Amino acid sequence: MDTQSISDLTLQIKNRLESSFPAVSVKGEISNYRRPSSGHVYMTLKDDKAQLPAVLWKSTRSRLSFELRDGLEVVVDGRIEVYPPAGRYQLICSSITPAGEGELQRAFNLLLARLTAAGYFNAEHKQPLPRIPEHIGLITSPTGAVIRDMCDVLGRRFPAARLQLYPVKVQGDGAAESVIEAIDYFTTRIPARERPDVLIVARGGGSLEDLQAFNEESVAMAIFHSSIPVISAIGHETDVTIADMVADVRAGTPSIAAELAVPDRTDMLERLEELTRRPLRSLLSKIEGTERQIDSLTGSYAFNRPQVLCDRVEEQLEHMVRYMRQSAGMKLRHTNQELRSAEEKLHLLDYRTILKRGFTLVRDENGYITRGGGLREGNEATVVFADTSVGVTVTGQRNGNDRADGPARDLHEC
Repeated sequence: MDTQSISDLTLQIKNRLESSFPAVSVKGEISNYRRPSSGHVYMTLKDDKAQLPAVLWKSTRSRLSFELRDGLEVVVDGRIEVYPPAGRYQLICSSITPAGEGELQRAFNLLLARLTAAGYFNAEHKQPLPRIPEHIGLITSPTGAVIRDMCDVLGRRFPAARLQLYPVKVQGDGAAESVIEAIDYFTTRIPARERPDVLIVARGGGSLEDLQAFNEESVAMAIFHSSIPVISAIGHETDVTIADMVADVRAGTPSIAAELAVPDRTDMLERLEELTRRPLRSLLSKIEGTERQIDSLTGSYAFNRPQVLCDRVEEQLEHMVRYMRQSAGMKLRHTNQELRSAEEKLHLLDYRTILKRGFTLVRDENGYITRGGGLREGNEATVVFADTSVGVTVTGQRNGNDRADGPARDLHEC
């Protein structure tokens, strides 16, 4: 047997192996997944009995509609190649699809066509989202990044909203039934006043098989007939499910769904401040405009002439007031003088003053006696002096024409 170099032997193996397996299709689970800075993917495909190194060039990877990861079961088409520097053979991948995706994809396409024909995706069936929801129902797994990311976004944007989680399975057996039960709970099994204003159905990314629960017709019907608006956020941006299309709003990711569900409190506060400032600015503008009009009017000739006339009238009024005060003062002094003169006259005419000069008054029960004929002998009367009154009885009567003739008659005090 001739001795040959390792390179020669490896080259012979390479030629025979590659010519024997120019095209292969294998099914296995991805492990040891690596993607260095070159962009190429290096991984191992394995089953329970063997493993096969595989390479996916960058150009082929860019055409994939899903993300590769360890543990993902896939069907890989490609060719066998020997890599001499490492002395190993490997699978050069030309296409990769998730295992079982072919049947699932056909089922997806059939359901999509049937629901499209029935109008389930039409815009007129979409319910509008509430502008400011007070209560949000979350339908997702209680663990993992999805619920954490949504709570972070909702808490940051609008912490006033009440969040209520209905934990569900998001893949595998019973996942579809779990989601349907959650929607039924929020829409029919709690009092109307306690129901959420909007529902978010969410899960992270995955293969078509992982997302199968959200491609079930029963889940689509539950979302379509929900009396509460539904936001669907299933998988990543590139993942589109039947649930996404039948929902009232589709979000690319759970975080985006949370952003769509609530307003941003910062924007609301800025809007509120703007609404507060707008009437104030309008009022200040009106005040400034009015002040300019007033300044224009007060500086005009038409405004100042009435002011001059008013000043003249005010001067005339002041002169008239001074004249009236002087005239009233003179009249008052004259009236006071007349009053004092009348008072003096009245004092002189006061009967008490006359009585003090030695005169008297005589009165009976009928009043004062002014003539002698008013008294008869035997009449009683009262003689009024300046300081006292004396009761008397008439004992004789004298002729009114007599002055001192004849004997005098006596008046006796009573």
